[in-house]
Amino acid sequence: MFHALGKFLRWVFDKFAFAGAVVGLGIVAGALWLFLKDNVDFDAWWRGEMREFTHRRDHTKAALADTLREMDRISVEISAEQERGKQADKIIAQLRELESTWDRVVGNPEQQKANAAQMARMGEVRIAATKKVAALKEEFTRKTWTRDGLELALDKANAALAAVEARQSRAMHYLERAWERLRFWVVVTLAVYFLGPTAGKLALYYGLAPMVMRGRPVRLEEGLAQMPEIAASAVSAELALRPGERLRVKEKFLQASDEGGQKQTRLLLDWRIPFTCAATGLVELVELGGPRDAGELRVTLTHHEPYGELSVVTLGEGAALVLRPSFLVGVVVADGGKFSIRRRWQLFRWQSWVTLQFRFFEFSGPCRLIVVGRRGVRAERLDQRVGDAIPARRANQDATIGFTPNLEYRPTRAETFWGYYRGANPLFDDLFVGRGVFLCQQVSTDGETAKARRFWGGLWGGAMKVFGV
Repeated sequence: MFHALGKFLRWVFDKFAFAGAVVGLGIVAGALWLFLKDNVDFDAWWRGEMREFTHRRDHTKAALADTLREMDRISVEISAEQERGKQADKIIAQLRELESTWDRVVGNPEQQKANAAQMARMGEVRIAATKKVAALKEEFTRKTWTRDGLELALDKANAALAAVEARQSRAMHYLERAWERLRFWVVVTLAVYFLGPTAGKLALYYGLAPMVMRGRPVRLEEGLAQMPEIAASAVSAELALRPGERLRVKEKFLQASDEGGQKQTRLLLDWRIPFTCAATGLVELVELGGPRDAGELRVTLTHHEPYGELSVVTLGEGAALVLRPSFLVGVVVADGGKFSIRRRWQLFRWQSWVTLQFRFFEFSGPCRLIVVGRRGVRAERLDQRVGDAIPARRANQDATIGFTPNLEYRPTRAETFWGYYRGANPLFDDLFVGRGVFLCQQVSTDGETAKARRFWGGLWGGAMKVFGV
């Protein structure tokens, strides 16, 4: 458990460290590009920026001071108008105390009329003062908004001026400019880097893979007259060549042979597929055999690497095997030296476009094929099942060597998303349906020494797989 946690933490650290390094290098590269692009003198530009931002700050401060003075003036006017209104109310109250019905009718009607006129004028003064106070308060509110805006602008001007003052370092100046220009793309790049692979694998596993699985499978033959015979794999394979038979084999696999055999160099395994032979190393082969009137010639083949094992596949008359020539070491041909290789193109199928395998090579008997597999070659036989059910079996796509052409062959989605996501399993496994045989390697993963070459080797391997080799 602690080992797994340590691996996960190391993966997280490597991920973030790589992202940080990429972002840092990107910003530094952007800053360098801006520096090389600029033709202006930095000191002159800095002084000009200081003058401009200082002028903006001073202009904002002056406007703010004017606004504050206007607010003080409005406050004084509001106080004066409110005082006028109070005085008018006071006079109106005094005149109301002097009102008398007796004086208005008998005693002093003229004075009562004058008092009434004075009350009317004071009422107009109070109304005018009230309206003026309301207008002044509204104007004061607008000035308050202006003041707040100017204070905010002044804060921004001070911050901008401080930022310009801090840009006395050219390096920091260009780094900040690069960050301002690239920060959107930095965020997008980091999102794609951290989330892109997961989103892509989710789309492939739950979107593309189910559609591909519903496609029509590849089936090259309806039936076979005879099934291949597959010998158990071993580090070495001993062959008995009957009179007239010829062995064509890669020279590095030939370990020993009986004295008296006739040897010669054969440039290509088959001249009908010269490019395939060149791409898979089936060139400059050793052709070995004995005269027709001699007895059996015994030959020993062995693998030059410790993890490879050889197996002999015997194809009788009417038997056939679809095989990738990359796994072919040699072939034993009957008297006459000819054997059949059919190229079967499958261009208009989902499976071909997904697996990038548009061509299949079908080897037909009579002949014997010597194939190699990592840790050995395993023959999977699909036989009759209980209840007459059609047998079906899946295999790791990287391990498949070949299959009989009467089987239905299609890619099927990996059994678990987590295995595919971690890279423990490819997106598609090979699914074989029917009654036949398919061959696969015992171990399909590369060794630790091959991981450094996986990227470049994958490009060449993908190109070879397009042509079925």
